[in-house]
Amino acid sequence: MAEPFIGEIKLFGFGFAPRNYVACDGRLLPVNQYQALFSLLGTRYGGNGVQNFAIPDLRGRTPLHFAPATISIGMREGVEAVPLVQAQIPPHTHQLVGTNQTATQRPITGAAFANDVSLPVDFYAPASATPPSAKVTLAPQTLASAGGSQPHNNMQPYQVLNFCIAVVGIFPARN
Repeated sequence: MAEPFIGEIKLFGFGFAPRNYVACDGRLLPVNQYQALFSLLGTRYGGNGVQNFAIPDLRGRTPLHFAPATISIGMREGVEAVPLVQAQIPPHTHQLVGTNQTATQRPITGAAFANDVSLPVDFYAPASATPPSAKVTLAPQTLASAGGSQPHNNMQPYQVLNFCIAVVGIFPARN
């Protein structure tokens, strides 16, 4: 295997960093021990630039090639899970769950979908009514939101490998 460039990131199929490499886990390295790597990375991934600097943290991340005008080297974007807001969910319906018991009581007693069950009106329209003629305001809890605003997984399909950066090797020339 040819000697790598300092700062070169390679993928390995095993779970440790080989000699002269460090796992790309965002750790801080001392500037005085890794001066060549620091001269290439600077503090774009973190650190104070005096005593230490950070290497890229590729845990749970997908590497992306930079685009000078819009995506700079070292930029981190995106999240693994996203809670949806109402504006992001397309219009849809939910089934109303009820009972198949005969509704003959006036006023309605016990649990009911109606907001005001004391009204002496028909709660259900006769099956023959077209369109249904019963108009009763539903209780607020009848139409509760669904989903609970819990985050959903936002990750693309993936295969886990070990990203490591070369800390010893050939210093890359610009041309």
